[in-house]
Amino acid sequence: MKVLFIVPYPTSGPSNRFRVEQYLPYLDEKKISYCIRPFCNTDFYFLLRKRGHYLKKFAYLLGFSFLRLVDLLRSLDYDAVFIHREAFPAKDHIFEWLFRIFGKRMIYDFDDAVFLKKPAKVRTVIRIADTIIAGNRFLKDYAAALNKKVAVLPTCIDTTRYRPAGGKKDARKVVIGWMGTPTTSVYLKGIDDVFKAILGKYKNVEIRIIGAMSDDFLCPGLIYRDWSLESEISDLQEFDIGIMPMPDSDWTKGKCAFKTIQYMSVGIPSVASPVGMNMEVIKEGVNGCFASGSEEWCEKLSKLIESPELRRTMGENGRKTIEERYSLKVNSDKFLDLLRKGVQ
Repeated sequence: MKVLFIVPYPTSGPSNRFRVEQYLPYLDEKKISYCIRPFCNTDFYFLLRKRGHYLKKFAYLLGFSFLRLVDLLRSLDYDAVFIHREAFPAKDHIFEWLFRIFGKRMIYDFDDAVFLKKPAKVRTVIRIADTIIAGNRFLKDYAAALNKKVAVLPTCIDTTRYRPAGGKKDARKVVIGWMGTPTTSVYLKGIDDVFKAILGKYKNVEIRIIGAMSDDFLCPGLIYRDWSLESEISDLQEFDIGIMPMPDSDWTKGKCAFKTIQYMSVGIPSVASPVGMNMEVIKEGVNGCFASGSEEWCEKLSKLIESPELRRTMGENGRKTIEERYSLKVNSDKFLDLLRKGVQ
């Protein structure tokens, strides 16, 4: 079996890093041939987040578009083309359709409600794919109305790398942390009043935001850090409590609860909005907590801040949840089985 993986981002992009790249060593063990082709490189990925630089962005886009055309020819040598999210950053499905024509079989994987932003494109890609892999049941239900060959594979995590920090943390300080991207950091604005209340109530609490723009928020006292691939795990391990606020919408229902999964993997409790897949991952009061309004957010956070034992117990239960249901070890065989079905 030879598989060509067509992904939108370099390794810095979390989506294909966890949906595709972390499985590649497992494919090596099974002697499966593959090639992974991101649309862009790391420089362009981070350049897109900056204002201006239009001429440079355009030049990059032309170059990467040509390389994607080369990938079409490359696909002739493979048994299947695995497309994660999209092959080309446009509303039209021409590249996905061409990969279906050039390639022998096509597997389509998506982990967000991308059909809300590019409905015609995603509908067409789902219809023409031989196998569809959805990140959660909400996404599966959408795809199943268009193509019955769909299965759920959660976004999982390598628990040999993402694990609780060794040694004791500073008991005098409690770090409430959020990790994400500028696009999802807008959800933090919904609990800005909670941040103000918690920082006003507890002098030993630090609220740490990783991966967001610092000028997005009004609340003073928040600590901002840039996200980096090298420090991602150690940054998570420094948290005592992880948070995942978000509104209830079709877009957020398409989320795969990955922030929650990351927090749990390093043995810390999560406080999250009761939306979408969070409802599957978190068991209230056991491995995490749900919070809906400002009062409930303050209440749940306060309980965890004031009780190191509660944080420890929930963190241990959360780690167990990930090991049993959302670990790379548990899901690798499932991923391989879906590849084989897609090639048949």
